[in-house]
Amino acid sequence: MKILTRYLMRAHLGPFLFAFLALTGVILINTLARRLADLAGKGLPPRVIGEFFVLALPATLALTFPMAVLVAVLFTFSSLTAENEITALKASGVDLRRMLAPLLLAAGVITGGMIVFNDRVLPESNHLWSQLIIDIGRKTPTFLLEEQTLNRISPQSGGKVYYLRASRIEPGTNRMWDVQMFDVSNPTTLHTVFADSGRAWFSGSGTDMILQLYDGHTREVNAGEPDNFRRVYFERQVFGVPGVGNQLQRNDRPDGYRGDREMTIGMLQAQIDTLSRQRAEEAKTLRQSALADLDFALTGKEEADLPGPGGAEMSRAGLEPEMVAAMDAERRNLRTRTRRTADLLANNGRQVGQLEESIRNYWVEIHKKYSIAVASLVFVIIGAPLALRFGGGGIGMVIATSMAVFSLYYVGLIGGESLAGRGIVSPAVAMWIMNALMTVVGLFGLATMGRETSTARSGAWDGLLQAVRAPLERMRRARP
Repeated sequence: MKILTRYLMRAHLGPFLFAFLALTGVILINTLARRLADLAGKGLPPRVIGEFFVLALPATLALTFPMAVLVAVLFTFSSLTAENEITALKASGVDLRRMLAPLLLAAGVITGGMIVFNDRVLPESNHLWSQLIIDIGRKTPTFLLEEQTLNRISPQSGGKVYYLRASRIEPGTNRMWDVQMFDVSNPTTLHTVFADSGRAWFSGSGTDMILQLYDGHTREVNAGEPDNFRRVYFERQVFGVPGVGNQLQRNDRPDGYRGDREMTIGMLQAQIDTLSRQRAEEAKTLRQSALADLDFALTGKEEADLPGPGGAEMSRAGLEPEMVAAMDAERRNLRTRTRRTADLLANNGRQVGQLEESIRNYWVEIHKKYSIAVASLVFVIIGAPLALRFGGGGIGMVIATSMAVFSLYYVGLIGGESLAGRGIVSPAVAMWIMNALMTVVGLFGLATMGRETSTARSGAWDGLLQAVRAPLERMRRARP
């Protein structure tokens, strides 16, 4: 049995590594495609691009590890079936279910490692990745000057806006000829600079642009005083425009803030405890306010005890004007407090609802960290019976079955997360239902593992058709 165990583990290792690298690469490319708009035109150095993908890698690994386990199990057992090795093992008296013991042990080790990974490594990398995305989004795109074009120059601070035009710009050196610069920051003052030539470059910090112009003059006209015109000639003039460069400012985000996917299980539990206390305080305030106003309403309606529709008028006839005015004020005060109580109840209800939604989202994230890690075990349980049942289809069947299982699992996971966020189902049910269903299907398949009907000659597709056709045929025969 030890020889068989080593043989199975070696047979799974190659497909697992290949599937793991291939799936990781595909998902990373997809991540690049979705974030290309955020990265393009930013002038980011290669180090930042590399850091972007390194920080995106842990979130990808959390998905590709279970997926690679499923592909390896399907491919290996499908190959064993196609090569008649499964038939030889059954003929030798080997219990096929015992073959899964080392695979389940290996999947259990992966599951334990993934739980630690999802709790410790993944939240920190998500936090750093989110912070890097925010920093990149704040970064000013690379500033390029184009000749024969009104180039807009907008510093990041100060509210200044300039337009620069040059008839010719020498690439590489940014030497310019026939330069015109318009300052449109102040609508009441038109300030224009004309120069025969000039040069533009960035400061040493890379954040400020410096313009050095030669042989020109400045024109300034005030809209409030159109008769006054000012012109100043210069041989050499230097302009500084701060905040135009393309330096990446890091760590601007407050360190105290983390989203739910950037928290460890301990952090999530601490947030749940804090929100639960806030919810209890809101509910207590809500009850106290409702009871206080109810008591006021019950003790303030003296006229309600008077019989007949004319009771109010009869009571007023025998009272002093001051008492009548006091009763009217009390009635108005009652209506005011009633409206205020209704508003307070509605506001507190919304606050309690928001707190409960946040609590549910945090519980969903906690259960997700465990459920995705346990998916490695689930995929072993369901993958082996599927591969043995439809094992003659080759790589095509492996890819089709893998994609079907992946799609079903992750669509169910996303749908469950949405339902749990709206309070339709509990977070535990939402995050574990797919694991439970696939485990039941897998255990049913393991119970019937020794009764395969497909062969290498008939192929897995014929076996699949036979599996679908057999129940229908039995139903047809059962009809009177």
